[in-house]
Amino acid sequence: MRSQPSNDDGSLAGSLLLAHPVLRDETFRRTAILMSAHDEQGAMGVVLNRPMHKRLGELGGDFALGPLSEVPVFDGGPVEKRQLILCAWRPHPAGDGDGDSLQLLFGIDPERAAELATEDGVQLRAFLGYAGWSGGQLEGELARDTWVVADLEPQIIQHRPDETLWRCALSDIDPQWRLLAGEPDHPERN
Repeated sequence: MRSQPSNDDGSLAGSLLLAHPVLRDETFRRTAILMSAHDEQGAMGVVLNRPMHKRLGELGGDFALGPLSEVPVFDGGPVEKRQLILCAWRPHPAGDGDGDSLQLLFGIDPERAAELATEDGVQLRAFLGYAGWSGGQLEGELARDTWVVADLEPQIIQHRPDETLWRCALSDIDPQWRLLAGEPDHPERN
């Protein structure tokens, strides 16, 4: 994992944004955000570790029956809470001996998602809302150490989608992050 973007253009698309352990804002506290877009106009991603403990079929409408009814629904972030974003990923063996990689499909239409649901190894998730930043806003937050940037490792996407995903992703960066991620909310109660 890394702590800074490695793309030549500085884009964080395809990376994870991990909330800094001292971030107390309830909206993003201990979140892991999969970044889908990042350029000078702004940035966008979805929170991977806020399951709503619902399936698309429970939302009714077109998803009540059919191949997408069992897709898990997540709170994707505070922007456009009624917007549904469908995402899929599947592992791809890397051809260069560096291990596995992921193919990410972000913002796919329901028809394509239904096709993907029948393929082996494909995981689908639905997100209500997203995390978004206007141009320069995310860069300012990064400069204030609000976020830790990490590579999206294939095993992280398979991890249980709760706060432990955040802890695991931070712990993989460096032993120092492991200590910070493991600190209790109220150390005085130890």
